[in-house]
Amino acid sequence: MRLNLLAAAAALSCGLMAPTLAHEVEEGQGQLGKVNFANSCDAKVQKELQRAVAMLHSFWFNAGEAAFRHVLADDPSCGVATFGIAALLMNNPLAGQGASPQAAAAAQAAIEQGRRVGAKTQRERDYIEAVAAYYDDFANKPERARQAARAKAFEALAARYPDDDEAQIFASLYIAGTQSQADQTYAAYLKAAGVLEKQFEKYPDHPGVAHYLIHSYDAPPIAQKGLTAARRYAGLAPDAPHALHMPSHIFTRVGAWQDSVSTNRRSADIAKKDGNGNEAFHAADYMVYAQLQMGRDKAAREVLDEFAREVKANPVAFVGPYAAVAMPARMALERGDWKTAAALPVQNTPYPFCEAITTFSRALGAARMGDTAAAEQEAQRLEAQHKALVEAKNNYWATEVEIQRLATAAWIARSRKQDDEALRLMRAAADMEDRNEKHIVTPGRVVPARELLGEMLLEVRQPAAALKEFELSQVREPNRLRGYAGAAAAAEMAGDRDKARLLHARVVELTRDADTPLPEVTRAKTYLASR
Repeated sequence: MRLNLLAAAAALSCGLMAPTLAHEVEEGQGQLGKVNFANSCDAKVQKELQRAVAMLHSFWFNAGEAAFRHVLADDPSCGVATFGIAALLMNNPLAGQGASPQAAAAAQAAIEQGRRVGAKTQRERDYIEAVAAYYDDFANKPERARQAARAKAFEALAARYPDDDEAQIFASLYIAGTQSQADQTYAAYLKAAGVLEKQFEKYPDHPGVAHYLIHSYDAPPIAQKGLTAARRYAGLAPDAPHALHMPSHIFTRVGAWQDSVSTNRRSADIAKKDGNGNEAFHAADYMVYAQLQMGRDKAAREVLDEFAREVKANPVAFVGPYAAVAMPARMALERGDWKTAAALPVQNTPYPFCEAITTFSRALGAARMGDTAAAEQEAQRLEAQHKALVEAKNNYWATEVEIQRLATAAWIARSRKQDDEALRLMRAAADMEDRNEKHIVTPGRVVPARELLGEMLLEVRQPAAALKEFELSQVREPNRLRGYAGAAAAAEMAGDRDKARLLHARVVELTRDADTPLPEVTRAKTYLASR
């Protein structure tokens, strides 16, 4: 039992509504927000149980599991605590990875313990059975089927207990967890948000409500709706690393870069202290991405060096390995440093889609330097990584790597002066990327495909078409420095002076606190000064 984590965990300042008692959690022990989970457990475990539920709502996995187990040790009749253990062992329900076989075995053992203990109320027994639906026939179900079973079970729980707001909140989370990245109606997200907005009015300090609203609005057309929850969540549960990171999902979607840096810095520091390398790396990737948009290359490099030197990612989950390969790729590709991109060191991970980031970066760098032979060699490796994902039926990541494969082929064709074929392939990559929403593990692709299309159109001297593509890219990936700089160059080449001035001014404004001289900023200032 990780008592050191429990000591670092926070207590809640809220009242507890239970069948036979009300209990106030003492203040001064930390901040995780306010939770009111009705239960029939012993009075002596109420503070710890509410704290554990709050950790569950903020995806503080290790500490939360330890807290629920501590509750069971102190009150062996508190069967509902096993619901919390099993829920935490599912991992992030919106990331798509799900529980590992080892975690599933531990969760099923906890569920059986809860059934043996026999929670004191039917409602508590129903919570245990709702989470059990995810693990039923675990080895023979794909993750999407488990997600659907979980959502259905919790929707039924919420319908059975319409006055149980915790049931409504958990059901909304698991409904959001069924959202497909290919469904750009965002039906599951918006269904969840419809319930959560009403809960937010009732419980503005509830960590789960704010947290799940952020997830439910984590898509380009609806991200602005998540700003209130994002700004609230950052302050109401500052002891939980994930709570400090999550607002940056919305901040990234709307291009609020300094807000993203600030909240991820705090998240990374707490995650490091907690020993959670994956959460720390996740926050670091968002930090690097945001710093680069503001021209703070030195600051981004400091983050990259800090994590390469001090923090280890856990390969069991792909969050850490993804960030570890994405950060150096971003450093090179955001600045068009094709030589560095082509020479990025290969980092071995258990995940082909993580390794594909490096392969793609190396291929793109080589192609854009005109080293067609090296680019083709990397393209072959990328094809093998794509094949591995197809064979594993990992459809989402297979599509993402296919986008990279098409973009690589496009720039190889461009290096051979096969411009029509190059543009056809690059447009196909951009269109495919637009249909496949970015994964929540990343602040953004290491380079947007439509932005690459704009750059290719600039190279073949089609500035009006290039400007259109840069502007379309900014709809989905707003306030990007490279996007503004490309659009400014396109407007300038097209002779649209008013738009060129506007775009160059945005480059200058975005980089007003830059720590690195950048040619695109110098060009913008020169253009603005001369007209």
